[in-house]
Amino acid sequence: MTTDLEALGQTIKRAQYRNHRTMDTALRPAGVTLVQWDALRAVDRMPHASGHDLAVATFQSDQAFGTLANRLVDRGLITRSAGRGRRIEHALTEEGAAALRSGQAIARGVLEDLFAPLDESERHTLERVLTRLLRHEAGGSTPAEPGMTERAHPLDEGHGRA
Repeated sequence: MTTDLEALGQTIKRAQYRNHRTMDTALRPAGVTLVQWDALRAVDRMPHASGHDLAVATFQSDQAFGTLANRLVDRGLITRSAGRGRRIEHALTEEGAAALRSGQAIARGVLEDLFAPLDESERHTLERVLTRLLRHEAGGSTPAEPGMTERAHPLDEGHGRA
């Protein structure tokens, strides 16, 4: 029996869309959207990273991340400061760290629910298979941002971008 690869791709996309929608709704009480929380995670994991590095880590263009970062600065969740050369560095404020922690507690519960139909062995297999696909796409190595290990990739918390 041959797998319908188009259907497989659509199934992966539907699962990702469900995860994104569910997380976005669940994070509302923390006062952040999923995109904002993902940016806070990236800033926390990559202290003083450039906007470009953070854009890559959050799957955004440099321009989109710059706009998002400005909103996070306006809300008092991150700071931006001059780095070397033209580099702008980012750091969490206390309020940003609190929003991140609140979101992490919410995400743990949401991701447990989303992956509840799979036992631990199936979760491990899914992670392994998807990682292998990403390695193939990247020419043999798992994509990672500067200064990040494979397990420290922004997608790894909760076994996937929520």
